[in-house]
Amino acid sequence: MTDAGHAHEFSFWVGEWDVFDPDGEQVGTNQVTALFDGQVLCERWVGSSGVEGISLNSWDADRGAWHQTWMDSTGSTLLLDGGVRDGAMVLEGDSPAGSAAGVQRHRITWSPSAGGDQVRQFWEVSPDDGTTWETAFDGRYRRR
Repeated sequence: MTDAGHAHEFSFWVGEWDVFDPDGEQVGTNQVTALFDGQVLCERWVGSSGVEGISLNSWDADRGAWHQTWMDSTGSTLLLDGGVRDGAMVLEGDSPAGSAAGVQRHRITWSPSAGGDQVRQFWEVSPDDGTTWETAFDGRYRRR
């Protein structure tokens, strides 16, 4: 696939979304806009808990991978890299584990529905470099 083709692999996430947990409770809203002819996606998250965040996402042709930089109102920053696996966008990266020693591995998978009106964002964390995983967030995006 050409770099131009890769640059639009995450376009299914563009839109205005209401986000729900697996029990159907709304946990936030998200707006994902395409910038620079769709080469960059800008995410603006507003969580029901009061946490707000922004991410920038783009295909990095030099590294042959997608990259996301996430920052939020708690002061958290997360850098993720990856690409499409089995029709879903999968990005991974490490962050400090807070008060625990070492780092946490993060893996976030965005899976679009066949009709394009829903996306599942499944966020997992691992304290042992991917040997075991725990769910950090399981969001169901519904297009407004």
